[in-house]
Amino acid sequence: QVQLVESGGGLVQAGDSLRLSCAASGRTFSSYTMGWFRQAPGKEREFVAAINTSGGSAYHADSVKGRFTISRDNAKNTVYLQMDSLKPEDTATYYCALNLRGYGTTRPANYDYWGQGTQVTVSS
Repeated sequence: QVQLVESGGGLVQAGDSLRLSCAASGRTFSSYTMGWFRQAPGKEREFVAAINTSGGSAYHADSVKGRFTISRDNAKNTVYLQMDSLKPEDTATYYCALNLRGYGTTRPANYDYWGQGTQVTVSS
């Protein structure tokens, strides 16, 4: 089993920054691709960013590219999402997830373990 615990969400104003963290336990964290997703009320869960096992390769959704940055610290079993220049449309619950397959990193169905989520609210 894997446990993923997100933290760092909150209420901020447009243009502010937040850094989300996701602490993992239960498996060899460094062996797996990690991703961040978000879900707003009434909408489907959408891909935000993913990072490979070493952290040397990352992919971000077009909607956040240039504003958000995913990173990981394998020594701390933690993945991060640095969010800058936040917009009201970024308001959602943010989830981290672990992908055992190593492929299909933009699709929620390809992730095997999920955290409980952390709320991010951006006011205008």
